[in-house]
Amino acid sequence: MSSNKIIVTIAPTGGMAKKSQNPNLPTQPDEIAESVYRCFNAGASVAALHVRRPDDEATCNAEIYRRVNALVKAKCNIVINNSTGGGVDGDMLIERPDGLYDVNFEERLKGLDAGAEMATFDCFTVAAIHGRREMLVSTTPSQCDRLAERFKQRGIKPEWEVFNPAHILQDVTRLIAAGYDKPPYFINIVLNADRGFQGAMPYTPEILQMMVRLIPKGAIFNVSAIGTAQVPATTHAILLGGHVRVGLEDNLYYAKGVHATNEMLVERQVRIIRELGFEPATPEEARQMMGLS
Repeated sequence: MSSNKIIVTIAPTGGMAKKSQNPNLPTQPDEIAESVYRCFNAGASVAALHVRRPDDEATCNAEIYRRVNALVKAKCNIVINNSTGGGVDGDMLIERPDGLYDVNFEERLKGLDAGAEMATFDCFTVAAIHGRREMLVSTTPSQCDRLAERFKQRGIKPEWEVFNPAHILQDVTRLIAAGYDKPPYFINIVLNADRGFQGAMPYTPEILQMMVRLIPKGAIFNVSAIGTAQVPATTHAILLGGHVRVGLEDNLYYAKGVHATNEMLVERQVRIIRELGFEPATPEEARQMMGLS
C-alpha cells in the first residue's frame, strides 16, 4: 500500500446539531444515504454514521441503522462505521432526580446490532454540555468491557475515539492489551470539543503532536476537529502521517457565515490532500489500511 494514501472519513450528521442550525444537515435515512454517496464520489472512503428518529432527535435504534446502512450499501462500497455514542436528546437521555441527565448506555449498545464493519468506541466517562443541559456520558471500566465483548461478538472493528491523553493511556491501551482489537488499531483523536465536553482538549499543534506520540504501537491515527479548528487540525494530521475526518457532525460552516454541506467539506479536504502531494484512499484501500476483511 502506498504511503501517500489518506483515509477521508465523512461524519454527515452527528448526534447534536439540528437543521435549524444548518438546513443542509441530513437526518433521515434517504438524506443521509444520498449525502454519503455524494461524499464517496468526492473522495470519502469511510462514513461515520449517527442516526435520528423521524422527529430528528437522536437514537441508536438498530432498525434505523440497518435502513441507513442498506441504503448506503446500495449506492456505493464506502466503509460503514456506526456510532455507539448516540446523541444529546431523543432516545439517548434519561433524566435524573437532580436535574442532570444520563446518556443511556443500553441504547448506545444498539449501535453494534446493524451489521456495520466498524463502530465508534468511546471508552471513557465525560460530562457533555449542550445548551442548558449537562449530561453524564458514562463508560466506566466495566461498561468498557461490556462494549468490547459486544464488538468482539459482532466481529466489528473499533474506532477508538479519544479526547485527551488519558483516554489513550487508560482503557484504550488496556482493552487492546487484552486482545479486543488487532493491529492496525484505528485511533480517532477528537480536538477542539472542549466547549462541549468536560475533559476534551482544544486543538494546538503541541497538543496534537503529544497525543500522536502516545498512540499504541501498531496503530494508525485519524484526526477530527470541531468548528474552525477543522482545516488546520486535519492539515496538520496529514503532515504527521495521519488520516482525517470532516463533516457537519464536526463543523456546520464552510467559512464565517456560510453554511457548509458535507460534500463541500469533503471536496475541500481532498483538494488540500492533493495540494500536499497525497491522494485520498479508495474504500478498498482504506479497508486494507485498517485491517478490515
